[in-house]
Amino acid sequence: MRITEFDRRRFLQATGLVALGGTLAACGGGGEEPPGGVVEPTRAGPQGTFTDPASRLSGALSILMWSHFVPAHDAWFDPWVREWGDRVGVQVTVDHINYAELPARTQAEIQAGQGHDLIMHIAPVPQYEPSVHDLTDVVTEADSRHGTQLELCRKSSFNPTTRKFFAFTPSWVPDPGDYRTSLWTPVGLPNGPSTWDDLLRGGAEIKNSQGVQLGIGMSQEIDSNMAGRALLWSYGASIQDEREQVVINSPEAVEAVDFMSRLYRDAMTPEVFSWNAASNNQGLAAGQLSFILNSISAWRTSQETDPEVANDIAFTPPLRGPADARAASHVMYNWIVPTYAANPDAAKEFLLHYTGNLDRVAWESRLYDFPAYPDVVPDLGAWLKDDPYGAQPPDKLALLENAVDWSTNVGYPGPANTAEGEVFATFIIPNMFARAARGEVTAQQAVADAEAQIRPIFDNWRARGLIGTGGT
Repeated sequence: MRITEFDRRRFLQATGLVALGGTLAACGGGGEEPPGGVVEPTRAGPQGTFTDPASRLSGALSILMWSHFVPAHDAWFDPWVREWGDRVGVQVTVDHINYAELPARTQAEIQAGQGHDLIMHIAPVPQYEPSVHDLTDVVTEADSRHGTQLELCRKSSFNPTTRKFFAFTPSWVPDPGDYRTSLWTPVGLPNGPSTWDDLLRGGAEIKNSQGVQLGIGMSQEIDSNMAGRALLWSYGASIQDEREQVVINSPEAVEAVDFMSRLYRDAMTPEVFSWNAASNNQGLAAGQLSFILNSISAWRTSQETDPEVANDIAFTPPLRGPADARAASHVMYNWIVPTYAANPDAAKEFLLHYTGNLDRVAWESRLYDFPAYPDVVPDLGAWLKDDPYGAQPPDKLALLENAVDWSTNVGYPGPANTAEGEVFATFIIPNMFARAARGEVTAQQAVADAEAQIRPIFDNWRARGLIGTGGT
């Protein structure tokens, strides 16, 4: 059975069972081999570099991290980090888990006072600041070696009130729009939507004429968190201002929530309220979603499972709203070293080694991971304009070359402070949109209720001295 003919309801049920980073062939049924194959690079990649640690290392280093959305990355990373360990005299172990399990696992280890020396999260985790090492020394050394860290990444890992780096962010992932050209061309938008109004108009017409919904989630998962913030910003709304004061209850936020309700009624179906982070990827590739906000991972997987599908997927910059066109990062890597870590020196030295090899990271993730230190990956622009992994057309990813210009941090226009971290982790924003979209409350009430949840979170962290009036 062709994957584009996959039954919508069976598909959306199956997405809850498909592991993150799994292949789309698992959804196709029938046990047949995928029509594609492993995509090999068309040219040689970077060789990487090694710098001797500042001091002698020994012992063991345990790393906990997500299972990457591009599985090829993990196949490279694990032996690579162990090779580094062998070279510097450290025994390295790596454990991968579903990213959705990382927060609970991290919290459990912190409460127990034991666990992994180094933990990688894919969204800002400022709420862990009281329980992790300040990584200012790592950032300072990385800056001295590679130039100043991108502001986008700095504001995702630095607390301007305490002047501490609660995490180290050497890389990040853009969050463009992903769409199926075969679905948008018949509605007069062969290049996809460029505004939120385009998305509503075209998405509704596609749903009515072709029976295919679009996929902007309102669920308790990372993509819904990021999409909701992008929509708020496009309307000129935000959770906090640049001084870290709560400003969510605004006419602009109410307008954004009202728009999402119309988008749901006209162009989506109830499945968006219960998605996991794999659901929109799988739906786009299966031809059962016309548009999602996501990274390039679904397309990369499709290159191997169904090249015809991959060639039909294209990308857009962030959608423009009444006030702005801005996207959250899709992934913002936050590497933390808990205070209980048995080998923090090795953890820090590995982070510097990883940063010095961001060109390898970008290459082995098939251009999924972008550098916080652009000078380490001087060829990124050339790779995006002529994809070494066989994009058709070769410049399919060229629009991502200036992604840093339209991407911002969780917490914008302020920093990713401890309060923003808790708001993110408790899914207040996607819940706000979902309650209004389902008709449980008005848009105005949904925003007011979100404010009632958010203010005590800010008050609590402010009372603890971990957020203040902002700064840079």
